[in-house]
Amino acid sequence: MTPNGTTAEGVGAVLVAAGSSTRTGAAVPKQFQRLGLAPMFVRSLRAVLGVSAEAVVVAPADYVSTAERLLREAGWDGDLLDGKRVAVVPGGDRRQDSVERGLAALSQAAEVVLVHDAARPFASDELVARVLVAARDSGAAVPVAPVPDTVKRVEDGAVVATLDRSVLGLAQTPQGFSRSVLREAYIALGGAAITDDAAAVEAAGGTVSVVEGEPGNVKVTTALDLELAAARANAELGLDAAARVGTGSDTHRLVEGRRLILGGVEIPFEKGLEGYSDADVATHAIMDALLGAVAAGDIGQHFPPGDPAYKDVSSLFLLERVAAIVRERGHAIRSVDVTITAEAPRIAPHVSAMRRALAAAAGIGSDAISVKATTTEGTGPEGEGLAISARAIAVVSGTSP
Repeated sequence: MTPNGTTAEGVGAVLVAAGSSTRTGAAVPKQFQRLGLAPMFVRSLRAVLGVSAEAVVVAPADYVSTAERLLREAGWDGDLLDGKRVAVVPGGDRRQDSVERGLAALSQAAEVVLVHDAARPFASDELVARVLVAARDSGAAVPVAPVPDTVKRVEDGAVVATLDRSVLGLAQTPQGFSRSVLREAYIALGGAAITDDAAAVEAAGGTVSVVEGEPGNVKVTTALDLELAAARANAELGLDAAARVGTGSDTHRLVEGRRLILGGVEIPFEKGLEGYSDADVATHAIMDALLGAVAAGDIGQHFPPGDPAYKDVSSLFLLERVAAIVRERGHAIRSVDVTITAEAPRIAPHVSAMRRALAAAAGIGSDAISVKATTTEGTGPEGEGLAISARAIAVVSGTSP
């Protein structure tokens, strides 16, 4: 059973994240930009993944690798996220093309499908559950929110009618369908363009049931929408409006003849991490997270491999430099969370020392530094003892540069 009391068995989700996002004016499509601790599309994905057994993210063809990288930072192992199968496929030219590609990538076990827009990152668990229940009962369901304002029909720059808003509604996502109902509706379209999936079922003569939508389930479309969404996500975390979040990750191979340095602490072990500096993956991940939070590039730009100044240098020294960059840009480090992935050696006995070392280098209290460790249960390069990796999240606050 899911947290909402519904079962995820036989349910698949298609997250439509294939838009170009031109109206935000951003260089990177809005769905891949960060809201709070996660990219927008990951927030939207998790909204439907909670009641689904599997999901497919449909991304722009040029951003498939970006989507996969961001999913890995969220914990995706290339197959599972939060214990559910997640795949990424390239989208098509039109919405229905992208949805059809998502449907084709779902397993045959998915008899009910939730289609959700990546640009709606605030759909509540309750809304998703309502849509799923209605879709199972009726074959097609759409959440609809009331129209809050008077609606005018305008032609040639003049009002020609005032519409009765009591019979109008604003369609939202996720929308839910019997898979067969949606597939047949798409076939019946014959190539006609649609703006949402319920419209395909309507055009095919089907009945779409309505569930109560949510005013807060807004769609991020413009640059102002994106700014407001970021502030809302920060507020959910108790952060001020100027707070910014960054992520970082690093992996190095284990080799003989090197000291093992993690989180600024030397750990007794028969192997160390290979790299130009001390190859401290935990500290490197933290530095990239901090630089990302203030949009200052990455550690390779600031401390390029091959520069003699950084040969075997302590990563704690480099972290001091990064913390200075954060402060120079008008921000203060609020918190850092790093997870180290290693099959061996045991990290737990060294966590307290790591927190103290990292906090001193970053110029913050050790209570603002979290260090965790995990394994991959014998899978992958970390599980086979070939490498150690780390992922970090950093939160900074202050005035934007």
